[in-house]
Amino acid sequence: MPDFSTLKKLAEDLESGRTSSRKLVEACIAKIADPAGEGQRTFIHVDRDAALVAADAMDGLRKVKAAPSRYAGIPVSIKDLFDIKGQVTRAGSRALDDSSPAEQDAPTVARLRKAGFVVIGRTNMTEFAYSGIGINPHYGTPKGAWNRAEGHVPGGSSSGAAVSVLDGMAHGALGTDTGGSCRIPAAYNGIVGYKPTQRRVPLDGAVPLSFSLDSIGPLARSVSCCAILDAVLANELIGPLKPRPVKGMRLAVPTTIALDDLDAAVAGTFERALKSLADHGAIIERMEMAEFHDIGPMNAKGGFAASESYAWHRYLLTSKGDVYDPRVSVRIMRGEAQSAADYIDLLHERRSLIARVNARIAPYDALVLPTTANTPPKIADLADDKEFTRENLRALRNCTLINMIDGCAISLPAHREGEIPVGLMLAGAGGSDRCIFELAAGMEAVIRV
Repeated sequence: MPDFSTLKKLAEDLESGRTSSRKLVEACIAKIADPAGEGQRTFIHVDRDAALVAADAMDGLRKVKAAPSRYAGIPVSIKDLFDIKGQVTRAGSRALDDSSPAEQDAPTVARLRKAGFVVIGRTNMTEFAYSGIGINPHYGTPKGAWNRAEGHVPGGSSSGAAVSVLDGMAHGALGTDTGGSCRIPAAYNGIVGYKPTQRRVPLDGAVPLSFSLDSIGPLARSVSCCAILDAVLANELIGPLKPRPVKGMRLAVPTTIALDDLDAAVAGTFERALKSLADHGAIIERMEMAEFHDIGPMNAKGGFAASESYAWHRYLLTSKGDVYDPRVSVRIMRGEAQSAADYIDLLHERRSLIARVNARIAPYDALVLPTTANTPPKIADLADDKEFTRENLRALRNCTLINMIDGCAISLPAHREGEIPVGLMLAGAGGSDRCIFELAAGMEAVIRV
């Protein structure tokens, strides 16, 4: 990944006058417009004029010491799932082309603006956020970080969000995560992605996939960058992030499901990261998580994602089903076969699952597991529907475990320079967000040694 700056460094450069918001925005716009780059596939809409006006405003406020935050003037991208006042929210689809423009910003977009971040544009995504792969037949698929000449998937559903940060088209990104949609593209592109405890960040103003599982989180270049953006999204004070010493960390590696069928590069990189953590004094225990066996049967009929997305899409599918990507519509339609009793059973089973898992992991600081079972597949290889389905399930599997237990989790790059991207996921029970950030900040550099 190119050596782009962290939010902390950018804030320092803005404060010292070494750069300006206008320069940052112009540089991002140039990256997006570069015909040799991925900008045309990464962004569905670029808000060039409004971004430049906002940049000039932030520069003016900074000159009179009235900037709304240290980070005012830094350009960020917004996943096409979110409402932006005056724009049509298409959710990566053509089925919403004739929708009315949003009357107001989604709360998360408004919070970013309030802190002074500059919205650079809307990023591409899997249609209606329904895949962990990132392919979009309507707007094209941005190539991920690995071996671009060959063309590997960016991960989804926040595909454009990750590539925008990777390539310096934005310095942070707003994404969503229902079964890994912040963490998977982060893992595939060698950046950091965070899934918060769901209740901390409002879901309003975003097209839903599953209101039981949806979470809104950031993608960025470091743990501290994600912590800053997460605090803004959750309407919390941006405080200093104190890394937790690796020595004495109590980490549990779930051996049930999470370590099954790993690509060789994923297994090798993960084990190397664990060894480095142990060498630095972390206490690592491998443990069975029998509760994870319950998740497969719970999702056998499509789970929350199918039932809740079908409830939202059923009328739109009747009128415009032929416009949908068939790989998306077929998954949504699984919800039609679920009964009210099936759904009520799901609610009860999930409540039990959360309680049992939280009790089991209580003695540990966090769970640690590979973010995905696979490395980024080649785009060309996924033309076959069976191969697409297989790799999509492998991409989503580990991340979904954490959404189902209502937890919080972060994906950190664990590969070394020149190696295929592999993410390491650190996860905890719902409400342990600050602990996860402190642990991740402590181990961020150690896991790549």
